[in-house]
Amino acid sequence: MATDIPGQVSPPSTAPGSDDGAVAVRVEGLTRAFDGRPVIDRLDLTLRPGEFTALLGRSGCGKSTLLRVLAGLDRDIEGTVLVPKRRAVAFQAPRLMPWKRVWRNVLLGLDGRPQRSVAESALAEVGLSHRSGAWPKTLSGGEAQRASLARALVREPDLLLLDEPFGALDALTRIKAQRLVAELWQRRGCAVLLVTHDVEEALLLADRALVMRDGVIAYETPVALDRPRAVGDPGFTALRSRLLTELGVDEPVAASTAA
Repeated sequence: MATDIPGQVSPPSTAPGSDDGAVAVRVEGLTRAFDGRPVIDRLDLTLRPGEFTALLGRSGCGKSTLLRVLAGLDRDIEGTVLVPKRRAVAFQAPRLMPWKRVWRNVLLGLDGRPQRSVAESALAEVGLSHRSGAWPKTLSGGEAQRASLARALVREPDLLLLDEPFGALDALTRIKAQRLVAELWQRRGCAVLLVTHDVEEALLLADRALVMRDGVIAYETPVALDRPRAVGDPGFTALRSRLLTELGVDEPVAASTAA
């Protein structure tokens, strides 16, 4: 059982009011300020085990700052943050070390002296076994992002944090990467928090969508759509319209056809 200590990122506890008391992440009264200006302002958030959550918001609203806090990369905070000890993060840039082969990049930062077979297993899971011994500079954008995902998965996370991991990919590679993440999540069963600007991406992948505004979670909605999802489904279209409205985006009105 973790002790709630303001300003400290700790393992998870149980959340009052949840169905079974299980919680992957609990955040209460989180504040993060820069030069006296709060980017996150007394934010509350609960993520459940095995839940895929998408976090949307305009640029500068604090999405990535929140993810960095949950990852333990930013501890200059006020409030309570309870997170699993086993957590991993994948960023938009793969951040591979160019002087280490792919399999060594996957093991980077792990405790002890893990064997190459550990990396090979994770690379096989993301379909990158054939590039295990390659240098990062020889990888395509999609391959580099898969290597980054393998580096996250090798940590056996209970919480996987994704900070716009598909943002730099071309459209076709992005679709493949989204499908891969969905498959990995269903196979692993860990909680996932995806930070994204893409409303359709959020609705294709998530169980729940959150909108961050003015330093807090201003809106949330379950995404109760059957999988796999289609962007043309009426339920999908309705959720997309509502989220765009919450994000302050007006959808274009189709021109009427003359009789």
